[in-house]
Amino acid sequence: MKKKLLVTLATVALGATTFVTFAQEEYPYQNQIEARQALMNVYRFNLGLLGAMAKGEMPYDAGMASDAANNLFAASSMRNGAMWPAGSDMSAPGLADMTAAKPEIWSNMSDVGEKSRALRAAAEAMSAAAGDGLDALRSNMGAVGDGCKGCHESFRASD
Repeated sequence: MKKKLLVTLATVALGATTFVTFAQEEYPYQNQIEARQALMNVYRFNLGLLGAMAKGEMPYDAGMASDAANNLFAASSMRNGAMWPAGSDMSAPGLADMTAAKPEIWSNMSDVGEKSRALRAAAEAMSAAAGDGLDALRSNMGAVGDGCKGCHESFRASD
């Protein structure tokens, strides 16, 4: 009985190990790609709120504007290098449908860092001003948008 149990457990363990290995080979960098896409969704959601207020598509709400701007600043301040391993771009085998990241990111990391710092500075300014009225919010939208576009135009494939 003990031998049969050990053989069964070994078979299950081997099968699980084989599955995990297969899954990692089939979808390399899946966790990293999903994490950075989740981060982009946090940006998109909060920018959507701020943009809708700035355009008059929803009423300005100082508390909501401050929260959204603070969320943007917090997200832009994350140390997220682990989400961006070299080779996790759309040109890697099997990743074209999972990511729009261009391979140029990894050969231009100083430019990426500069653009990231610009977004963080714009988000910080927005965070300080968004709750101070609609004009303050609107006056900071362009810099935040430019901060996002900085990387997206250079290092992300168009939809």
